[in-house]
Amino acid sequence: MSQTRIEHDLLGEREVPAGRYYGIQTLRALENFDITGIPIAHYPRLIHSLAHIKKAAALANHELGLLPRHIANAIARACDDLIAGQYHSEFVVDVIQGGAGTSTNMNANEVIANRALEILGHDKGRYDIVHPLNHVNLSQSTNDVYPTALRLTVSEKMDGLMREMEGVRQALARKGTEFADVIKMGRTQLQDAVPMTLGQEFGAWAVMVGEDIERVREAQALIHEINMGATAIGTGLNAHPDYAALVTHKLRELSGVPVIMSQNLVEATQDTGAYVQVSGVLKRVAVKLSKICNDLRLLSSGPRAGLNEINLPPMAPGSSIMPGKVNPIIPEVVNQVAFEVIGNDLTVTMAAEAGQLELNVMEPVIAYNLFTSLDMLGRACRTLAEHCIKGITANREVCRRMVENSIGLVTALNPLLGYEKSTEIASAAMSTGRSVYEIVLEKGYLTQAELDDVLSPENMTRPRYIHRRADS
Repeated sequence: MSQTRIEHDLLGEREVPAGRYYGIQTLRALENFDITGIPIAHYPRLIHSLAHIKKAAALANHELGLLPRHIANAIARACDDLIAGQYHSEFVVDVIQGGAGTSTNMNANEVIANRALEILGHDKGRYDIVHPLNHVNLSQSTNDVYPTALRLTVSEKMDGLMREMEGVRQALARKGTEFADVIKMGRTQLQDAVPMTLGQEFGAWAVMVGEDIERVREAQALIHEINMGATAIGTGLNAHPDYAALVTHKLRELSGVPVIMSQNLVEATQDTGAYVQVSGVLKRVAVKLSKICNDLRLLSSGPRAGLNEINLPPMAPGSSIMPGKVNPIIPEVVNQVAFEVIGNDLTVTMAAEAGQLELNVMEPVIAYNLFTSLDMLGRACRTLAEHCIKGITANREVCRRMVENSIGLVTALNPLLGYEKSTEIASAAMSTGRSVYEIVLEKGYLTQAELDDVLSPENMTRPRYIHRRADS
């Protein structure tokens, strides 16, 4: 048996390995784009998205009388194989490529065509029977297939990210409840501020993450507008007048993603603003997570020469030279993921800006960076929740002692004694090392009963109005 088959395209003939389902255009792309070393097979959801699109197109074209039933059915079955996880190794094109995604589209067209031929009982390469372009790509262009596949994939990955973020939110909220009675010192600008509870601190972080879940959901809605039926530039050339609405309907049913047809396909074919919005939201999520991780590292610093208010679960020995050292490795790795996502956002921004006239050819690098950010953020959230937050414990006595020794308690005296006397007390405490409580008693500004009430840390963790003394 021959080890190759001859295929031809615009540029001439080439020998394609006989057993491969991809064809000549995929072979050229494999040779042309040795960029990241990451093939599109690395993203199974992208392959699923392409298969859903090609199946929806085949069914729509058959319903419109443009594609014979047996060919449409064979294409649909081939797509089902891809959705089931088969033949993914045939998707060999580098994820970053020139041509606005044409190589990815052709990789899908060729694999589906050759699998359909096999289903019909024919040899691979018999494109006179099932053709990658005339049949699999009927009524389509890379310029509507590729961005639609990208949007389907991003939407599904956003679902996954929101699930992982919800895991972080719940873990933080549970700690907020667990630590509701742990009194500690709040800080602003890394200086003592006023008392709070450790539960309030963790609860605030839970709210921060919850808010960002909603922002991700809002951005996801923008991704659901697609341009199937636009063909080359949005005018719908070579597509049936009813095709755009029909293929969108079928794609919605097949994929389960609530896609809608854009009201203006010319605009939708060139506008990548939705990707910028999504990337910006991912950057926001990264910034918030990184901030929380910075705080976890600060609060767990020490254990003897730092704040030491909380203990992070020990996950690995921390040093090759310092015995007994354990580092905050989980917050550290999440910080690094955040830096990557923030950098990816700049790439998406510049790629979206670089589009010219009726098409943005930079969508492959947009896809790569969005996929990377979504995947890494999701894994980082899972890692943070499972390997860090759930195992955090509080050093209750350390927290309480810091509150009792803090000059920040003097803030509670403002309503009773006024700013001048409160400043005097704070200065005295700073210079002598004595407690605020002791100095106020000594000066006779308040009775012990009044002080016990006013300087009770528990009373200082919630709204409270105190009348100023008449003699202050």
